Amino acid sequence: MLSGFVESLQEPRTPYISPQRFSKVLGVQVASLAALAGVHRNTLRNPASERLQDRLRDMVRVISAAAELTGDVDRALYWFKNEPLADYRHRTAAELVGDGHVDAVLSHLEDLGNGANG
Repeated sequence: MLSGFVESLQEPRTPYISPQRFSKVLGVQVASLAALAGVHRNTLRNPASERLQDRLRDMVRVISAAAELTGDVDRALYWFKNEPLADYRHRTAAELVGDGHVDAVLSHLEDLGNGANG
């Protein structure tokens, strides 16, 4: 399930995550993906950008962890973009990851997986 999701994001004939494919999966415009990733929109013109790829990988890590927890990539994508997290001032996972708080979101998911109420 997850390997197909991750593979679907690959920039053709490169080892990179495609901003265009990822924005389509998230259901957002490419410019909105830049905001979610916490990079300038012009950064998306260079998919090989190390900063961009780091941010996109962080987003994929969180979505993958959520998919493992829910058993469904579509539910994980919805959660990532839309579910306010009470413990984080009702910000979404996407907002937190965009601000560089990927470890906090992964810890939150781990707590949920261990039976904590969320």
